[in-house]
Amino acid sequence: MKLKICGMKSNTAEVAQLQPDYLGFIFYENSQRHFEDTIPKMSKTIKKAGVFVDEKVEVIVAKIEKYKLDAIQLHGYESPEICRLLKSTNKEIIKVFSIKDEFDFSVLSNYEDVCDYFLFDTKGKLPGGNGYTFNWNVLKDYPSTKPYFLSGGIGLNEIEKIKAFKKSLASKYCYAIDVNSKFEIEPGLKHIEELEKFKKHVTSSDF
Repeated sequence: MKLKICGMKSNTAEVAQLQPDYLGFIFYENSQRHFEDTIPKMSKTIKKAGVFVDEKVEVIVAKIEKYKLDAIQLHGYESPEICRLLKSTNKEIIKVFSIKDEFDFSVLSNYEDVCDYFLFDTKGKLPGGNGYTFNWNVLKDYPSTKPYFLSGGIGLNEIEKIKAFKKSLASKYCYAIDVNSKFEIEPGLKHIEELEKFKKHVTSSDF
């Protein structure tokens, strides 16, 4: 299972030394983790994901070029057509859908051919970073074979829950775990030791 650490801002270089599979940079001005800095040099094995919320295609394309992004995470109400346009950039397209206690999976069908991954996050007041998990049992009804990211309020306290989830049929297409706010000292400043501990757990052979 891959690991994505999102909401990078204050100590990106230190987090990159942990060698996660993805680092997420939020280009949404209303976010406390809005990224405007320079991305430090890091291993080419780490994919840089830009997070956008209902942004114009031309702005996203400009950010791809400026920051050499590898993946685009769409966290708003982006249409399948927007995803199709962005897919022409040859970057990974991750489309986010928010869940609480139930979800209408039929909405995914129009996105099947225009994105590479789905990401399921907790429905809350903010587009992301709400700090609590949704009911993962909802994913037992996941009708697709498209790999997805599991996100929303995941921290060290969820390790046993993730272990149990991995043994369920619902996790069959779970490609990556996405973490953010539960590993922060303050918005955008990550707790390195806790992230290191979490990574060791989720990447261990017996997990």
